[in-house]
This record gives sequence, structure tokens and C-alpha cells, in this order.
Amino acid sequence: MIPRRIATLSVHTSPLHQPGTGDAGGMNVYIVEVSKRLAALGIEVEIFTRATAGDLPPVVEMAPGVYVRHITAGPYEGLSKEDLPGQLCAFTSGVLRAEAMHKPGYYELIHSHYWLSGQVGWLATERWGVPLVHSMHTLARVKNAALADSDTPEPQNRLIGESQVVDAADRLIANTEQEAEQLVGLYGADPSRVAVVNPGVDLDTFKPGDQTAARARLGLPRHAQVLLFAGRIQPLKAPDILLRLAADLLRRDPERYRDLVVVIVGGPSGTGLAEPHQLTTLARRLGISDRTRFVKPVGQAQLAEWYRAADLALVPSFNESFGLVAVEAQACGTPVVAAKVGGLVTAVRDGESGILIPGHDPVDYASACAWLLDDPGRLEHMRLGARQHATGFGWGATADRIVGVYSDALAERWASRRRVSSIVG
Repeated sequence: MIPRRIATLSVHTSPLHQPGTGDAGGMNVYIVEVSKRLAALGIEVEIFTRATAGDLPPVVEMAPGVYVRHITAGPYEGLSKEDLPGQLCAFTSGVLRAEAMHKPGYYELIHSHYWLSGQVGWLATERWGVPLVHSMHTLARVKNAALADSDTPEPQNRLIGESQVVDAADRLIANTEQEAEQLVGLYGADPSRVAVVNPGVDLDTFKPGDQTAARARLGLPRHAQVLLFAGRIQPLKAPDILLRLAADLLRRDPERYRDLVVVIVGGPSGTGLAEPHQLTTLARRLGISDRTRFVKPVGQAQLAEWYRAADLALVPSFNESFGLVAVEAQACGTPVVAAKVGGLVTAVRDGESGILIPGHDPVDYASACAWLLDDPGRLEHMRLGARQHATGFGWGATADRIVGVYSDALAERWASRRRVSSIVG
């Protein structure tokens, strides 16, 4: 049983926004890529998101069979993600009004993303009588257990809200087996309602290429040793570790690493907005400003160029539900040095496609980078392993598994209705 049309809920960030800044990140990529592939399988997708400008059209066709609906909920600008719980009533009203324009059953299933959307989906599923499938993407209890020193804990209202969504959803989609265990162990989810579906990567966009040519196009020295960070600039992602490990390498052997270049692609986000110039200040204090390049968020094709130009990609996050950046880099043949946390344990094959580091000591990251940079043969072996590992994470396979989750949720909902009908009859 496959739905013909679904309502996808993404309250706090639009799939039309550029990933890498604000609240736009891996979840945006996930929603866009999955929606396009669901549409290709014959499932029409309508994505509901909050309008962030007054001149946005009510509906935008993002791709054939994929539509983005802008819902007015609160002021267009000046609202942070933390302010949005107070606008959920308005957002829910907009979603329900959109459905009321059609005959009952217009949307056959709801797929909500992040706990804010799950709250809206909780009401809509009861109103429409259709299954609710929910993807958390990040879990507050997990984040609070592994905070960066300068980060702030997730609030109590999110902890409560996530638990409510876990109870309300017909199915929960976890990115990894570890996340599934966390949903069961930390939130009391019914294991039979939790499905593990790994996110994917666009293997046509993120693929190996000529490193020298990529560097020439990006203005990087041909023989440089290039370390790359790509993502939102916030304490959770720990981009400062990249700067600190670079400084450590230069202290160890300034001659060996005389051509070292550090590239940070992304923009301030979350608690990182409080100190948007923190990294430039740190680079200056460490004496590596002349070796550091800060690049604003870029589209996927340009991001793939940066991956191809790099020798290593760094993902030192304190927590990641999966770590799409790590898989994208590996798909381009670039090994990853990442924190041994969350979904990165799945996204990176330790010792084959990259190196996983317990903890967040920059010295440990510097040692791992040196181990690879100082041995071209070892680095080349990792390049081959990176691409091989990433090919197992195509978005097509992700979409196929999600359709299976939808089918199970629909079948269970219909079976429940038949049981009720037989009792009443």
C-alpha cells in the first residue's frame, strides 16, 4: 500500500534555503533529496514550511511532483528556532486550512521532520485520520549529554515535546541503529514502530574528480595540504578544532606543513550567531590567519569542488544524528577525520574511509591528520576506501526504504480501522 500524496512538515527551515547557514543544514538536504525521489516513484509531496518573507508565493514547485507551501506563522523575520514553539498554533492552523480546501483523504500520510514539525503532525494525524511518520534528526537528550563547553542545553519544552511526538507517531524513522536504540532507551519508543533508514548522498554530484583542476578553479595552491570543514558555524559542530589542530601541526613541524591551508565553508548558526566572528578572531590569535580561508555557504555542485580540492575533511562535531558532510566528502574520494560520536560511527568506516577520534582534543585530530598527510600511499588507500564506502549510501535506496515504512504504517492503520469496524458492526 503506497500513498499517492503525502504532507511533509518542516516548520523551522525551508527546503528552499541554502544549507550551511542559519538553521539550514543536513535536514534540508534530506528533505529535498528524498522528496524528489519519492516524486519519481509516483508519490506527490507537498512540503509545509514557515514563510520567512512577505513576498514569497503561497506555493512553489521545487521539482516535478514536489511542492513547497509557505505558511504564515508569526513575523517573517527575527524569529529564532527557540521562538517557534509559540507559533505552532498558527502554523498548524495554516496546515489544516490547506487540507480543508480538498476532499477528505487528500493527504494519505504525514511525514514530519524535527520535533517542532512533529507537534503539528500530532494534531493533523488525529484530525485527518492518516498515519504520522516522524524523523527526529537530532535528539535533545543526546545533545544535552554531549554539549560543547560554550553551548547551551536544549530546553525542557523540547524534551517534553519530543516525548509526545514519540508517543503519537505511527512510525519513527531513525538514521542509524544507534539512534533507534536511543529512541527506545531514552524516550521509551516501541521498538516495533522504529525503522532504521540511513540517509543518502547524491552520487552524481558528489563524485571523485581532478584535485589539481578543482584547486585551480577555487584559487588554491596546487601543492597545498588542504584541510576542509563544511557546515554550520556553531559550537555543536566544533569548527574551532580545525584551527587548533592546524596550529598544532605547524608547531610540530613548520617546514613539513609550510603549505598547509585551512578552509571553512559555512555560516554562523544557532548559538554561533552570538559570536559570528569567533573563528576569525581565533585564527588571528593562533597566528594562522594567512593560512585560513572562510567561504560562505555554497550550492552542492560547488561544495563538491571543495571536497575534491581537499586532502582531508574534518567533522569534529560533539553530536551528529548521521553526518551527511562526511558521506559527501567520502563520495568525492576525500577521507574524513571525524569525532567518534552518533551517526558518524556509521557514516565513516574507521581505518578504511577515514579515522574516528574519541573525544575532542585538537592534538588527537592533529596526530590523525599528520598520520595521513605524511604518508601519500596511506592517504591514497583511504581515498579509494572513502569512495567505496560512500557508494552504499545512495538517496534512491533511502527513498525505497522510506516507502516501505509508509506502506507498513498505512497497512497497520487500515487493519486497525477494520478491527474497529468489525467490533462496531
